[in-house]
Amino acid sequence: MFVHSPDPFAPRGGQETPASVALHRRRWLKMAGVAGAGLVAGGGFAAWKYLHPDPNDVLQSGRVAGGRLVPSTDDDATHESTEPKRDSSSHVERDGRFKYGRAETERVSAAQYTNFYEFSRFKSSWRLVGPFQPLPWTVHVVGLCRNPMQLSFEDLLRRYTDRMRERQYRHRCVERWAMAIPWYGFPLAELVRDADPLAEATHVRFVSFRRPDEAPMQKSTLDEFPWPYVEGLTLAEATNELAYLATGMYGEPLFKQHGAPIRLIVPWKYGYKSIKSIERIEFVNREPATFWTSMRPEAFPFESNVDPLVHVPWRQSTERMLGTQEEFPTQKYNGYGKWVAGLYES
Repeated sequence: MFVHSPDPFAPRGGQETPASVALHRRRWLKMAGVAGAGLVAGGGFAAWKYLHPDPNDVLQSGRVAGGRLVPSTDDDATHESTEPKRDSSSHVERDGRFKYGRAETERVSAAQYTNFYEFSRFKSSWRLVGPFQPLPWTVHVVGLCRNPMQLSFEDLLRRYTDRMRERQYRHRCVERWAMAIPWYGFPLAELVRDADPLAEATHVRFVSFRRPDEAPMQKSTLDEFPWPYVEGLTLAEATNELAYLATGMYGEPLFKQHGAPIRLIVPWKYGYKSIKSIERIEFVNREPATFWTSMRPEAFPFESNVDPLVHVPWRQSTERMLGTQEEFPTQKYNGYGKWVAGLYES
């Protein structure tokens, strides 16, 4: 209900406003103007700071205490540390078969601009991942296979340490932004081979975590999104040499917002196929329902290969590189056709 309150500075009964009142009003308006300008400036500065955070804040926010690129030794166990064990990328052996073909994305740009719907609908997940604890972590390899496995993350590092390399891959989001990242990890085909899938296995299903107390979006969108996040590949795609399980990037362990401690990388597909923070890898005999496909199959089909001619769900003819904002024509299979085109030839 609107209640009218008379203006204390307004003239009464047609009388001229007294000078003392007029001067007081001018002083009040001036003070209000200064205060308003201060609020606008303060709000503008806060918005600018939000959009241009301190790079150190961005990088530190996602680092995982106790994270490492290599398995711990007996000496590590004796001298426990809460700080991540970081290795310079110059000391990481690189798989020379893969090249970006463009400038490497700066790690700050990559860390600040991520999709991780468990934490945020927007690119601010790095601000919200603090409560997430990706260590200790266990990966369950189950389903239609002869050798099911239950591996702690440390056991996984030990098992595959001799097969780990750095790979320079381009990463293409369906939102048309892209980045060029030095991932560290090992081929998914190595794990598939060790699990030894049965003849009836046709697909691999990947399942991420469900921790609503650590991931705010999982708590606030229970009726909107089908948590946990699920993705899938055909068995042929999973054993292609490009499919990668990443445990690090830029020569150090994965940040939380990048899917610590282990994520999938399939560089010829849109980024949402590269599921983060994997807890379960399951061999199945049918195409699995996935997170985005179950909600909008026409926009996010199961295959989801990068293709400039297919509008899913936006025009895909160009892409924009994070950091530099350079525009490039989108390439079919994100430029990796020589490795994967044969998977889709009829």
